Amino acid sequence: MKIVLVHNTYQQPGGEDAAFRNEYNLLTKAGHEVVAHVRSNHDVSHYVSVRQLALAKRTIWASDTRVEFRQLLLREKPEIVHVHNTFLMVSPSVYWACRDANVPVIQTLHNYRLICPGGTLFRDGRVCEECVKKGVWQSVRYGCYRNSRPYSALVAAMLTTHRLLGTWSRMIDYYLALTAFARRKFIEGGIPADKILVKPNFVYPDPGDGNGERSYALFVGRLSPEKGLPTLLAAWARLGISMPLHIIGDGPVQAQLEEYVRQLHIPNVRFLGSLKWELVVAAMKGALCLLFPSECYEGLPMTVIEAFACGTPVIASRMDSRQELISEGSTGLHFTPGDADDLASKARWAWKHPGDLAEMGKRARREYEAKYTSARNYKMLLEIYDRAIQNHDARPKGFEADLATSASSFGAGQEPSC
Repeated sequence: MKIVLVHNTYQQPGGEDAAFRNEYNLLTKAGHEVVAHVRSNHDVSHYVSVRQLALAKRTIWASDTRVEFRQLLLREKPEIVHVHNTFLMVSPSVYWACRDANVPVIQTLHNYRLICPGGTLFRDGRVCEECVKKGVWQSVRYGCYRNSRPYSALVAAMLTTHRLLGTWSRMIDYYLALTAFARRKFIEGGIPADKILVKPNFVYPDPGDGNGERSYALFVGRLSPEKGLPTLLAAWARLGISMPLHIIGDGPVQAQLEEYVRQLHIPNVRFLGSLKWELVVAAMKGALCLLFPSECYEGLPMTVIEAFACGTPVIASRMDSRQELISEGSTGLHFTPGDADDLASKARWAWKHPGDLAEMGKRARREYEAKYTSARNYKMLLEIYDRAIQNHDARPKGFEADLATSASSFGAGQEPSC
């Protein structure tokens, strides 16, 4: 099969970028011809001062992307296009290029951007679903995207424009939600239920089970406010035992976190910075447990299933899909989100019961083998591709004419009148 994968990388790499690489490598190794169409948000820096208006316009509609991508499709003739992220340099115009070339489209929903301009359903230190219930323009009131009302208005305009044009409801054959929880949220936000399938992320290659000495707790992730780092460090400040904590990752609040540790003289905390995947996996294999204190809704965190693959149990905040993903007392433990005392209690228990944690780690590894291997995911992915191709070919003959009417304000290479 010939597949085009589309992804807009972030300025700071994260789980979405890793998931894209995993699928590209998996499909390529399986013998498929894979064409990667990748843009980077580092290009945003080229749009300075006078060119900011041009950046705003392309976020909503990038005419050059539609033309360029349509030409790519006509040249390569793929059987399917699988989009991971279009925000913000690719833009949703890529879906219309697929319509032009009559190629079916799959869209993975890595975050909540389609129903929340901020992408996280998180505001002012807590979960927020106002945009789900009242519409995406609620985000402008709070400046949810980049703490800016103008930027939030831009994203809200993009989402609203493409809802009105039918992009979200008619241009995409199937969406792939990472969990059942995420699927429910997108349905609440207005995405057609019959278009949303559930397919988890996976770990590739298999890192193998860790069997060495497990002597510390580990956090892996972006150091940003919604990830629960203040709660984690507050828990360590009141832990009362010499349990080492290793923190891998970087982000906007790293300096504040390091200063907090210094001021409170919190012992046994090491900031290791951003590391290559191989070193992250090695750290997971040496960890007694992975800590996942995030206080926002997540998709399917790569760090959690990577920990499972390494035979490492997870102590996570009790919310969203984590309650499905991590079985209490079997593959890990839960604590109340934002409750440092509860997290300290769970970490203290883990340190004093290494035998129980080892058994949890064995069950976590079995959970990975049952649900998150590349082999299982490959089978699911091919079934979804086949389904999309068959159903796309079976659409009513009047479908394209209806689309032309709904988007009559613009044609190939033109911009929508919005």
